[in-house]
Amino acid sequence: MTERNLDFDRIINRKNTDCLKYDFAVKRGMPADVLPLWVADMDFETSSYIEDALVERVKMGIYGYSDAQTPYFEAVAGWMKRHHNWEPKEEWLIKTPGVVFALAMAVKAYTAPGDAVLIQSPVYYPFSEVIADNGRRVVSSTLVLGDDNRYHMDVADFEEKLKAENVKLFFLCNPHNPVGRVWTKEELTAIGDLCIKYGVTVVSDEIHGDFIFKGEHQVFAAIKKEYEDITITCTAPSKTFNLASMMMSNIFIANPELRAKFRKQLDAAGTSQLGVMGLVACETAYNKGEEWYEAMLSYVKANAEFTKQYVEEQLPGVKMIDLEGTYLVWLDFRETGLSVDELEDLIINKAKLWLDSGKIFGDCGRGFQRINIACPRATLTEALERIRDAMKSR
Repeated sequence: MTERNLDFDRIINRKNTDCLKYDFAVKRGMPADVLPLWVADMDFETSSYIEDALVERVKMGIYGYSDAQTPYFEAVAGWMKRHHNWEPKEEWLIKTPGVVFALAMAVKAYTAPGDAVLIQSPVYYPFSEVIADNGRRVVSSTLVLGDDNRYHMDVADFEEKLKAENVKLFFLCNPHNPVGRVWTKEELTAIGDLCIKYGVTVVSDEIHGDFIFKGEHQVFAAIKKEYEDITITCTAPSKTFNLASMMMSNIFIANPELRAKFRKQLDAAGTSQLGVMGLVACETAYNKGEEWYEAMLSYVKANAEFTKQYVEEQLPGVKMIDLEGTYLVWLDFRETGLSVDELEDLIINKAKLWLDSGKIFGDCGRGFQRINIACPRATLTEALERIRDAMKSR
């Protein structure tokens, strides 16, 4: 059997499939006719090996309680070894219904109400939501946009925030969504040593770690044994293989004490086994999805290069921040002269696009837009042309 789903130019109609991306515009305050490139799922069919494995499992006709066994772990660990030179142990693994759920459990497990949790804005907005919604304080060490068109950590500010706010927990986005940075070992070591110094537990969200276009993904916990002892590493096949609705993630916690605290929160939340389809999809993806993954990654990389050229040539006043990782492009509209409200109006009502407004990633994201480029080239081209035409007509 060979991989069948390698036509990434194919446009698949996802409307009327209960698709969050395409079917919920009006319910979420958008015009009905917007073209959506917001939420981080791809408009590509997943690997045919995954499709076939799911169909075969469905044919069994019994969908009782299920759990993963050692072959499942071996599939996950094999992927981590091949792609990230990391060798987690089976006892470290805890499966959760999504990474955001794991973030919330970590907040409950490692902090008390009123404690400070550090983030690096602009950052994936559920970070701040799960902190604030659980009665903890959101503290940000804001990233700095450099003259090299990349964001950088402010290490001095990072240390000052850890110290002044008595931070207990740090949410690391690695690679970073939405600014597209693939953090280097040196950058991660600078903040990792500070977390050790100040006794801070680290949750490293590495869900985008398979989307690397420049540099190399560095698993934070693998840098030093000391980091391994303080880190909750969050991974999932959901971004890599477009499986978000399967609601399953693989969380690795080497420290037995931290692992016990995390499990206690899972028990308190009433979660136990995950859905069998997610388990089947994950194991199959990591065992048989290599050809699809490599082809998809090449296609998305080409989309990123196309977007960069289009923005430079066709969108005056707009700048694409260098994309080192993820399939989410961070567009800077601040030099267009548009206010935040004018930019929103242009994108939504004139260009008829549904993107993620930069302001939801923190105040420092105002004047930016995040666009998902994991779609057929024709869809991406149409979206960029809509922005071009809307800007010309204003």
